Amino acid sequence: MKDLSKDAVNHLAIDEAGAGQRVDNFLLRVLKGVPKSHIYRILRSGEVRVNRKRVQPDVRLAVGDELRIPPVRTAEPQRPGPRSPARPIALPILHEDDALIAIDKPAGLAVHGGSGIDFGLIEQLRAARPDTRFLELVHRLDRDTSGVLLVAKKRAALLALHASFREGEADKRYLVLVKGRWRDATRKVELPLTKFLTGAGERRVRIESDGGKMARTVFHRRRVWADAEPPVSLLEAELHTGRTHQIRVHLTHLGFPLAGDDKYGDFAWNKALAKDGLKRMFLHAWRLALSHPTHKRPLTLESPLPPDLAAFVARLDARNSPDAER
Repeated sequence: MKDLSKDAVNHLAIDEAGAGQRVDNFLLRVLKGVPKSHIYRILRSGEVRVNRKRVQPDVRLAVGDELRIPPVRTAEPQRPGPRSPARPIALPILHEDDALIAIDKPAGLAVHGGSGIDFGLIEQLRAARPDTRFLELVHRLDRDTSGVLLVAKKRAALLALHASFREGEADKRYLVLVKGRWRDATRKVELPLTKFLTGAGERRVRIESDGGKMARTVFHRRRVWADAEPPVSLLEAELHTGRTHQIRVHLTHLGFPLAGDDKYGDFAWNKALAKDGLKRMFLHAWRLALSHPTHKRPLTLESPLPPDLAAFVARLDARNSPDAER
């Protein structure tokens, strides 16, 4: 990619390396040294254009798109040594064929670089497989979320998988632990969500009926520990849309905050959970079922509950009696 001018408008043609990325994440990657808050400001103001049109931060780029970037100012960089290349990483593989890789993503690993992180999973995977010409994330998982993550090995597979996700054809299930006694065997939730920035430039989501995008989640009760203090419930969350932080915001709105959620959760409870051994958010991408992008056969991928979350559930079992199972 050519060097960007700080003092003039830049026009970039998106190639395969940038295809499929959200425009905000692409800008965070190429505009090194520019504060995140400034990047979101130029997006909101319409100074960033894709094919001469204003875009929202979550618009995904495609090969051949023309991206307009206005003049930006960056802080004068200090002079560290040469940047080290991404280190190869060995990842647990759930499934691999000629079109895709299904990775069992560990918690604590960002899926790509940006926001103060030099390299993420995708950069390290490319370093581990230098002879693989095409490796692109199909979707994202938050850094603290574990579970099934898809990487496309072909452009055609990436486009087909994006279409499957966009049309709601993929069956996505998460396992979540929440505060409170969940009484419904199944509960459908439809609440509109909208994104906003905090004063510090951090992206958040809230329920907003006026102008929000509808988000649909179906929660299935798996287990309830009613005699725990406080009571806790293990749920299966079925996503019918894929909005940012959808599960977390829906649960907090319903009065069942997600265990370990440091953005929308019960912060005092989180501290107690950390002392009891739960050091991160209990959000696990457990199951993904969809049609294979090129072979068109049904493909079901499952990631077992990772050891840290499984151990916490075992401790709940040892102390309490689960009074509901699916």
